Amino acid sequence: MWLNPEEVLLKNALKLWVTERSNDFFLLQRRRGHGEASSGITGLLVGALDSVLDSNARVTPFRILLQFPGSQISWVIASGAAIEEVNKHWDWLVHNLLQSLSVFESKEDVASFVKGKVKGLIAEEVRSRQAAQEDDPEKFREALLKFELHFGLPSSEKLVTYFSCCCWKGRVPRQGFLFLSINHMAFYSFLLGKEVKFVIPWVEVTRLERVSAGLMTEAIRVHTRHRQRDFSMFLNLDEAFRVIGQLADIALRRLLDSEGLELDHVLQQPACITKRILEEQALREFVLALFLLPRSEKLYEVASCSVWTPHARRHTPGFLYTTDSYLCFSSREVESCILLIPLLEVLFIEKAESTSVLPNPVIVSIRTKKAFQLIELQDRDELVENLNTRLRSLQWNSPMPYYTFYYDTGCSDKEELEEELLRPFIIEPVCLCQSLECEKEQLWENHFSEFGRGVHMFRTEKIRRLVAMGIPESLRGELWMNLSAASSVMESHQGYYTTMVQKSMGHSSLATEEIERDLHRSLPDHPAFQNPTGIAALRRVLTAYAHRNPKIGYCQSMNILASVLLLYAKEEEAFWLLVAVCERMLPDYFNRRVIGAQVDQSVFEELIRERLPELAENVHDLSTLSSVSLSWFLTLFLSVLPFDSAVCVVDCFFFHGIKAIFQLGLAVLEANAAQLSASVFFGFCGSCQKFGDLTVRQIERLRCRHRIQVLQSHEDTTKENTLRLIAPDVSISPENLADIYNLFKVTAESAAWHHGDLTRSFVERQYRLDRPQFKSLYGLLVPWPSGSEHHTDTLGNRTFTLLDQDHDNLVSFREFAVWLDTLYCGELNEKIRLLYRLHIPPALTESEEDPSLMKSPLLSTNRPLFLNLPPGWSRDYQEQLKQMLHDLAKEKEKNVEKPLPLMNQREFIQFCKTLYSLFQSNPEENDLFQAIATVTSLVLQIGEAEHRGRGSAAEDADDQTSTTDSEWRVSFAQILASLLTEQALVSFFEKPPSLQSKIREAREKQYQQRAALLTLQQGGS
Repeated sequence: MWLNPEEVLLKNALKLWVTERSNDFFLLQRRRGHGEASSGITGLLVGALDSVLDSNARVTPFRILLQFPGSQISWVIASGAAIEEVNKHWDWLVHNLLQSLSVFESKEDVASFVKGKVKGLIAEEVRSRQAAQEDDPEKFREALLKFELHFGLPSSEKLVTYFSCCCWKGRVPRQGFLFLSINHMAFYSFLLGKEVKFVIPWVEVTRLERVSAGLMTEAIRVHTRHRQRDFSMFLNLDEAFRVIGQLADIALRRLLDSEGLELDHVLQQPACITKRILEEQALREFVLALFLLPRSEKLYEVASCSVWTPHARRHTPGFLYTTDSYLCFSSREVESCILLIPLLEVLFIEKAESTSVLPNPVIVSIRTKKAFQLIELQDRDELVENLNTRLRSLQWNSPMPYYTFYYDTGCSDKEELEEELLRPFIIEPVCLCQSLECEKEQLWENHFSEFGRGVHMFRTEKIRRLVAMGIPESLRGELWMNLSAASSVMESHQGYYTTMVQKSMGHSSLATEEIERDLHRSLPDHPAFQNPTGIAALRRVLTAYAHRNPKIGYCQSMNILASVLLLYAKEEEAFWLLVAVCERMLPDYFNRRVIGAQVDQSVFEELIRERLPELAENVHDLSTLSSVSLSWFLTLFLSVLPFDSAVCVVDCFFFHGIKAIFQLGLAVLEANAAQLSASVFFGFCGSCQKFGDLTVRQIERLRCRHRIQVLQSHEDTTKENTLRLIAPDVSISPENLADIYNLFKVTAESAAWHHGDLTRSFVERQYRLDRPQFKSLYGLLVPWPSGSEHHTDTLGNRTFTLLDQDHDNLVSFREFAVWLDTLYCGELNEKIRLLYRLHIPPALTESEEDPSLMKSPLLSTNRPLFLNLPPGWSRDYQEQLKQMLHDLAKEKEKNVEKPLPLMNQREFIQFCKTLYSLFQSNPEENDLFQAIATVTSLVLQIGEAEHRGRGSAAEDADDQTSTTDSEWRVSFAQILASLLTEQALVSFFEKPPSLQSKIREAREKQYQQRAALLTLQQGGS
């Protein structure tokens, strides 16, 4: 075991210890008298001394020292009672540390680094021996306090786990701790008097990979858009890599595509995520993929047991997994023996008498008069009780009897007649040689008699070989239903398909229009779809599914898949097979952005690099293969292989799942072009042998990691497209516009956390901000101060109302960017025009609650403002007015925009208050205040003069008319002309603010705001 480094003197220890292995920095020593066939008097004395000592005082016979050549002082860093244990530690030091130590210049640096590393390993070792961090609150609280102390994040930023490791900076490793929380990964190191710490939000992680190069041992490389970080020397690198991948994947799925990518309900609640939850989630995803279960299934118990396998005449050891609706068994050799029992098939689950030969047996009886025996079950009583509770619940909710193979369509006479008319077209054209079919049928009948028939038959190597040969035409529909577990789902939803057909028929939508367009493109050369019967059946299946799952609706390639399913299964069975493929077997393939298919393409590229390195070397950009291989995955090779071979691929797909498509894809790429013919399928057995070590667990782990890269790639593409469309309409530099986009994006993310808005994906939210989100970003980026927070909030409200041109209570990124462009890059008259519009309807409403606006000590609302002008300032008012009117006439000719409404006195007073607030803390504050006071007086006098003029002109008119027209008003042109008379104001508005520095400040403030929002959100949960 690792020890806290303790100093020893080698001079006094040489007589008691013998050096077994050594290098420049470490010694492995054995204590004399231990492990020697014959030893001298010294060994006998030492051995006798150790044997008589109390157990607490005895010295372990093996140890490892940290030492330097020529030095008499060393440090004990590990010890053990067996040579195997110490050799394990020695090998770890040689493999992980020895080469790295050569970069240090002094012995003190080496000693400090090794001591720090060993202490970190001790902490990791202690933690790993504990059952779970939640079960040891004291130990975990200590790590949590360090996490909060070092990084200053709110206490509600839940720490999930932590690891001792090194972070590399060039060729120098920094020993420290990597903390993994629900939203960040954070690293802290304090070595040789230097502190290193940084935080990386999960949403900024673009790629994860394991690398090994130079002095660095195998490490985890974390890529962001701006840099990469390398972490190595983990005590358990596999575990660290898995947890990092899971947390990054979950964070991105929550924020970027929560609708398109279904996420378990527990993971949508960040405060509930723990290391144990992550382990359970990884196991659940593996079980769902291995047994092809519905994604809604919840994993309950996992128990080690043995199942009686009649074909092997023995009990096969493995693991039992129980879910809401299934009992699942997998042998210890994964996939060598699999058993799936739907609970709806089960009659009884009961305990049998325990014996020495059959310890803790449980009998599971099913409706086909068969029983399965499970033994060696720990916690048998609790397990049986829980299973019976779920069994009673399912039986209570299923009033109709359940039959595994007897199919009752419930169709009308007309529909039954259509089935009879369709079957001859379906079966005859695809039949192989009759004798070969009969031979395969006989092999399957023999298999059924030995391994069982139905969903609950044993799935072993023998059935894999039978599937690879091709399922007989007469059994294909039945076996597809059973291998995919679609039969059990269909029988638990009796009448569902009929209801969906009735609801969907007659409704018109984008999905139904696309379905109608593709109906005649589905296997156009096949006789079954050259008549109205086949087309009508295909229409019903596709429209019923589009009605069932509007998130997917209809996607191209679904028509080809559904057509093939209809050839071998009845209509309702074809519907449930389509459900199984789209929602379970090819998850996230058929949504709007085809994320699942792109993730598997990225996984496929990595498998090519790993399994076909020569091809990867010749094809530098493997992504170009996606244009070819994407259709393989979307259509299960139905669109590229001859029909007879393609349906055999579908056979393998329903047995193996997506693994079959990966294996066959690798085999196709490895084959020569001349071999890509109708006989390609018959090479599938060879592909299974060559690439058979590819497992479901490996694919699920690769998917988790590559989903991060695909989602971030989508974000980058979306960002590029958005900026390309908006850039021509604004004068903001591309770099600043990209930074504004990032701020806009983070605001939407933070608001989603704050309001718990996980019902819509970020893709749907990213170009829209609601009022609270907009005001948050407004406060960060507005170039001028607005006085009090209350007044800033008021102006933010008005700006949002002004920009919300669609009246949907949302502001788009384009609207936001154009508004910001006006403030930072616009001409003086554009800025004044924007300020003017903020103080008239619709931006300014009558119900606006701002009592301070009418109580300004600077202005009065019932009379024009009078100013004591400085001596010498006696310009004739009438001349000034004439000049302004002349300028306004010229301005009017240039202005092609729609004239703005006039501003009344109340609105003008608020406009003046806003102008006063803009100049606070400005170096020219006094000159600006004087200038605005002058302009205010001038405009009020203009308004008063026009008001009197309108009043005298209306004296001869009706009283009602005079009352209506006598209100005090000024125009935008009059205000603009008045402002142009003051050079201080002109200079202020023409001087462009620094957008870059404002963005930099906003980024820092936004991080703090985001932390506060996370605190509120998690506190509420």
